[in-house]
Amino acid sequence: MNFKLSTLLLLLFVISCSETTDIGSENGTDLEYELVWSDEFDGSELDTDKWSYQLGTGAQFGLTGWGNNELQFYTDREDNVHVEDGMLHIVAKPESFRNMNYTSGRIRTINKGDWKFGKFEFRAKMPEGQGIWPAIWMLPTDEVYGGWPKSGEIDIMELLGHEPSTIHGTVHFGPDWPNNQQRTRRFTLDEGKFSDDFHIFEIEWLEDEINWFVNGDKYYTITPETLGNQNYPFNEEFHLILNVAVGGNWPGNPDSTTEFPQSMIVDYVRVYQLR
Repeated sequence: MNFKLSTLLLLLFVISCSETTDIGSENGTDLEYELVWSDEFDGSELDTDKWSYQLGTGAQFGLTGWGNNELQFYTDREDNVHVEDGMLHIVAKPESFRNMNYTSGRIRTINKGDWKFGKFEFRAKMPEGQGIWPAIWMLPTDEVYGGWPKSGEIDIMELLGHEPSTIHGTVHFGPDWPNNQQRTRRFTLDEGKFSDDFHIFEIEWLEDEINWFVNGDKYYTITPETLGNQNYPFNEEFHLILNVAVGGNWPGNPDSTTEFPQSMIVDYVRVYQLR
């Protein structure tokens, strides 16, 4: 084989490898994925062909504090959502705005990025502090089984700011509140905090199975059996949401120990599907 031909074949092999990834499923079979959607945040502003802002307090949906008594007003200002040095910054700030005492950002891919199954990968650095609640999660695009939580919710990563070494992977499902249900698992770092450095958060979402990973380590799996006798709503299209909430029923409110501003910094978002 001549040098030019061997060089060309090597180049084609490298390009091919860069567009696919292998990951082992629960039964040990290698699954080959291809990249179908991504945001590397290499521009100077949020790509609104991929993301839409969600604004306000949730009142437009009949919710109080987005249904959790949260304290922030979500805006589309660069103060709260901006792209800088190849990173997305979602920033929570203490300020009086539209009758609320905090502002932050919440963006989603609905009708711009909607998927049924795949591998979803995020490299991100978390904020910390009492009352700070960053999340990377998914909601159903079409609500086939009805409103929340009947059509499901997939929480890829949630962190409570007063527990900065622990993240949670969760699904929500079942009948209407207050009879709604969830299944969840915690992952705690052996040392350090998720605010110290960037970490990789992933789910592998297959038909009738979802697996959660941190830095390549699988820590949770759900299947229809995990939900008991409840409907399994996770075989429909979902979209992505990234946000940083302030306060709420789960994390509690900020206190004198909470330092602001606090940012969730995202290096990339990548979505793969089976070839």
